[in-house]
Amino acid sequence: MAKELFLTANNAKGEFVRVVSSFRSFVRADPTSEFPAEAGRYHLYLSLACPWASRTFFAIKAKGLENVISKSFVHWKLAQKSWEFIPGPYRCDADTVNGKANLREIYDMVEPGFTGRVTVPVLFDKKTNQIVNNESSEILRMLGVEFNAFCETDEQRRLDFYPEEHRAGIDEWNDFCYENVNNGVYRCGFATTQEAYDAAAVKLFSALDKLEDHLSKSRYLVSNHFTEADIRLFVTLVRFDMVYVGHFKCNKKRIVDYPNLWAYTREIYQMPGIDETVDRFHIEHHYQESHLQINPHAIVAVGPDLDLTAPHGRDAQFAK
Repeated sequence: MAKELFLTANNAKGEFVRVVSSFRSFVRADPTSEFPAEAGRYHLYLSLACPWASRTFFAIKAKGLENVISKSFVHWKLAQKSWEFIPGPYRCDADTVNGKANLREIYDMVEPGFTGRVTVPVLFDKKTNQIVNNESSEILRMLGVEFNAFCETDEQRRLDFYPEEHRAGIDEWNDFCYENVNNGVYRCGFATTQEAYDAAAVKLFSALDKLEDHLSKSRYLVSNHFTEADIRLFVTLVRFDMVYVGHFKCNKKRIVDYPNLWAYTREIYQMPGIDETVDRFHIEHHYQESHLQINPHAIVAVGPDLDLTAPHGRDAQFAK
């Protein structure tokens, strides 16, 4: 069953331990590099449910790269073997690149006998039939700069998620948010002892309190400049009330209970094209149908009611 994919990732204390990604090559703008940036050469295998994969879909939309890098969406339910390609259901695709039934078959094709965890996103090179990278933070970094020559507009080409003058601050917030929030919700949800859960929950809500205070004084995480740190935080915040509050027991407070975090989440959601990267059906059905050790009957909850399109007011709040 799908639960076997998750229970093996806990240590002796019952703490969830995330597995390190396996494929770590880079696409470069340099035409002489091993994997040079080219239009039509690369393909992204994505899950609309997964926050890590959604980081990269966000970058595709924001940078105007939809006609440059093709993509496939896996089925929302994580099956025993891995993510499956089941064309027909809502926003689910076939594997039009390799003709495989599931993502494990692609990993095995690239590395026969692959024994690691099969994860999304996957950046695949159609020219050499190789997986370039399956680490979302690195794919996000590539999409932010290495494909600038192919962006649809000059404005998108100038959009820099990792500007040099803010890199120290971005790295600091990335580390903080990953440890306490992005991975923190999973450490709550996949904890198998009370002690592990309690420790993770304390860290998570302490971090959210800190972020609420910071975002009351700063429009984005790093000054007033929107960066990859905001993308990485957003994909967790936008899922928080949908699934993490109930499914992962992150229920001390909701994001809607934090005025600045909730407005910040709505502002980013309302950026052009970003609503297409947030699919409530995939999100809610994936978590609640796949994690059978948490929800053994795979019953999908009816709520909550959320209005991500309500005015956020952040522009007026931080008007100069």
